[in-house]
Amino acid sequence: MKRNWLLAAGLVLVLVLGMVGLAGCEEGVVSGEIQTLNVNSQQEGVWVTGQGRVSAVPDIATLRLGIEAEKASVAEAQTLAAEAMDRVMAALTANGVAENDIQTQYLSIQRVTRWDRITEEEVVVGFRVTNIVTAKIRDIDKTGSIIDAVAEAGGDLTRVDSISFSIDDPSDYYEEAREEAMADAKAKAEQLAELGDVTLGKPTYISEGAQAWPVTPRYMPGIEYAEEEAVQTPISPGEIELSLTVQVAYAILK
Repeated sequence: MKRNWLLAAGLVLVLVLGMVGLAGCEEGVVSGEIQTLNVNSQQEGVWVTGQGRVSAVPDIATLRLGIEAEKASVAEAQTLAAEAMDRVMAALTANGVAENDIQTQYLSIQRVTRWDRITEEEVVVGFRVTNIVTAKIRDIDKTGSIIDAVAEAGGDLTRVDSISFSIDDPSDYYEEAREEAMADAKAKAEQLAELGDVTLGKPTYISEGAQAWPVTPRYMPGIEYAEEEAVQTPISPGEIELSLTVQVAYAILK
């Protein structure tokens, strides 16, 4: 009986020593001193987000335009639309728009119907062909005159849906925005360190967010032309704002 009791006590002692050993492994033992392992060390420090914004004058205008033709048959509508679109394309290239800067965006053939109250049925009265392209204008000062040339070439079938502005190579602007974002992040971190009564160290983590600028289409109403005088469409590109964000973590020295 005594022997069984001693065996049980020995097993308990082994289990206790094992648990202590595991705890020691988790904390780590170096030269007899316990070193605490912080699994959340990457979350330490001062984390801030900086933002940089730069205004720039756009150098590219993108027009969304096309032709819409309606006739009694599909063949007639297609022929009318194709002829008008050929004239529009010729007007674009004649005014300096490169062929590889013209891209088809939308092409459709739809039935045009009306409701017959007598028969209470939908009746097909014709077909509508719509052909929409985007044209990238690199000589932005010619935007107004190109719109006029397209409207003249396509006549009453012309549709100018929208115009948007962008920058061909925004690299230099993003470099400036990046510098501003890092300065913004540092200023925020320094303020937080002062408020928290700690000493700020060097950055331990830097990540750049998405680069973006608003390229919002500006929708244009129908343009009417008087036969007795030429009208030039006024276009003002204005400025656009490029922005980016950075996330920075600073070490805390004490």
